[in-house]
Amino acid sequence: MKQNFTVRHGALDGVEAFLSVARHRNFRKAAAELAVTPSAISQAIRTLEARIGAALFIRTTRSVGLTEAGERFFARARPAFEELIAASEIARGMGQRPAGLLRLSVPPAVVPVLLEPMIASFCQAYPDIELEIVASGELADLAAEGFDAGIRMGDLIAPDMVAVRLTPSFPMVVVGSPDYLRRRAAPERIEDLRGHACLRLRRSNGSVAPWSFVDGNKTIEAIVSGPLIAHDYPSLLGAAIQGVGLAQVPGPIAEAPIADGRLQALLARFAVTTPGVFLYYPERHQVLPKLRAFIDHLRQPGSADAPSKRSGRQRQS
Repeated sequence: MKQNFTVRHGALDGVEAFLSVARHRNFRKAAAELAVTPSAISQAIRTLEARIGAALFIRTTRSVGLTEAGERFFARARPAFEELIAASEIARGMGQRPAGLLRLSVPPAVVPVLLEPMIASFCQAYPDIELEIVASGELADLAAEGFDAGIRMGDLIAPDMVAVRLTPSFPMVVVGSPDYLRRRAAPERIEDLRGHACLRLRRSNGSVAPWSFVDGNKTIEAIVSGPLIAHDYPSLLGAAIQGVGLAQVPGPIAEAPIADGRLQALLARFAVTTPGVFLYYPERHQVLPKLRAFIDHLRQPGSADAPSKRSGRQRQS
């Protein structure tokens, strides 16, 4: 059954004073416990009774007792208030040490390159952190979807985010398998791509990304066509290895298949350079220890660049 809850202003005012008086059956002892004056305790109780609409204590010159309403209020309020204090302590602890659920939104391409090599050591170093990695090509709204941080290429990150560099800049490389290149001549110029099967990426906004190149000081966006459209670079890379067509992918994920001969790099002199990969999160006055621990651990083998707020222009660290 659905219940409707109304948040009342000051609903907890006076509850701690009430609980202390009810435990001690004495206003002065309650005042000493809470480090306030007896008159302040009396005023807090009077205000609470007025708000509730019932007397909570029976007061005489010699003793303090609970009314029936006070007994019932004490029985319900005491465990609830103790739970509230316990919740505050848990939250305070999470603000002081690395612990709790750490949710990250990442593109599938960075998982094998950046995350897989450090996941085991991170989980061993921080056993109180639960690491959840959501691998998706979609550009997530971190706050709305409950993520602590995201990882993306720098040109995809909003200017108001705090961005931490994870990789140097790298080229976007065109690759093809030896099998494919036996069937079709390797392109030597950008225009040659018109005669090739080009594997394309669909962006999170629904558009199909053109292939980007540089020719001298000129940036060129080539509209290509081919048999496959995918939502992530690893799928394009895998299809290129299988000989389906040519693919333009981030250089780091193509290094291994190029090195072992499964792919060949093409049109290298026209390769465009991207800003690199960054971890990003909303600007806050304080970064939670669990996220700070992850950032520090992820960057241990690399540079010691400090996090900084990006301006509208891509930050180069």
